[in-house]
Amino acid sequence: MVRLGEGSFTYEVSGENWGKLPDGWVYKEAADVAVDSKDRVYVYNRGTSPMVVYDTDGNVLTSWGADIFKNPHGVTAGPDDSIYCVDNGDSTIRKMTPEGEVLMTLGTPGQPAPKMSGRPFSAPTQVAIDNRNGDIYVADGYSNARVHKYDADGKHILSWGESGTSEGQFNIVHNIDTDSEGWVYVADRENHRIQVFSSDGVFEAQWVNLSRSAAVHLSSAGQDSEVAYVGEYFGGIGSNDTGTDIGPRLTIHDKNGNVLARLSHETFGDQAGRFWAPHGIATDSQGDIYVAEVSWAEFGRNLDPPQELRSMQKLVRIG
Repeated sequence: MVRLGEGSFTYEVSGENWGKLPDGWVYKEAADVAVDSKDRVYVYNRGTSPMVVYDTDGNVLTSWGADIFKNPHGVTAGPDDSIYCVDNGDSTIRKMTPEGEVLMTLGTPGQPAPKMSGRPFSAPTQVAIDNRNGDIYVADGYSNARVHKYDADGKHILSWGESGTSEGQFNIVHNIDTDSEGWVYVADRENHRIQVFSSDGVFEAQWVNLSRSAAVHLSSAGQDSEVAYVGEYFGGIGSNDTGTDIGPRLTIHDKNGNVLARLSHETFGDQAGRFWAPHGIATDSQGDIYVAEVSWAEFGRNLDPPQELRSMQKLVRIG
């Protein structure tokens, strides 16, 4: 085990692929991870079974989704333990039971909106749920530059955002979450920042000095107050592949954007204490961190020969 962080943000990590997959199964890569109120861990992946559900010891509880999803991207656990699955391959968001039954679908499978039209959805990436009222926020995403807000029943309320680099504009709305007060946090990946909005879409603040900010997760589990966990891709180029402190890594902020800890200072790699491409983050009731990494898309497929790399890590809190 290797230790990352310091003080109350100290974790042990093995560097091995987390989760006891059945023999012959693969993740290929884990697109995202979510943890529900019962500490069930949902690993949304692009391998044998799109959704593998574990206990916190990594034992498989169930799996589902093989005949549903085209390209898994984002998963979120709602306050009632409904599971929201974003499929950027067919531009839909499906609300599902923990057992994989579809309860509601936003979007029409296989009929994306025109690119940059502002209309929902064009390759969406993630969903956030306001735990106070069940409102749904959709990050839309790869071919749009919008956030869409719906009520708990799927009725559209408002949308905001456009392509660009100014405040309130986006360059890949890649991930999204809300806090206990209803503030909305958007991982504006290719603008290398987190943007914070009111529940009405009014720009509040931005956090910079980040690498490619791919994931954001708000939680108070295991801490005295809510903090934001940000997953960052490698921010360098091929000739700078040994650069340090430019990702991939996790950065932990308070809700004012102050950096509390950075987990990993090294470049990408398989070794314990390093990451490939943090794409999704979740925490359980103990404050342990689960990190899903798109290691195949970012690295594995480009190797000679191509190979599957580690795509799930658990960071065990000891601080």
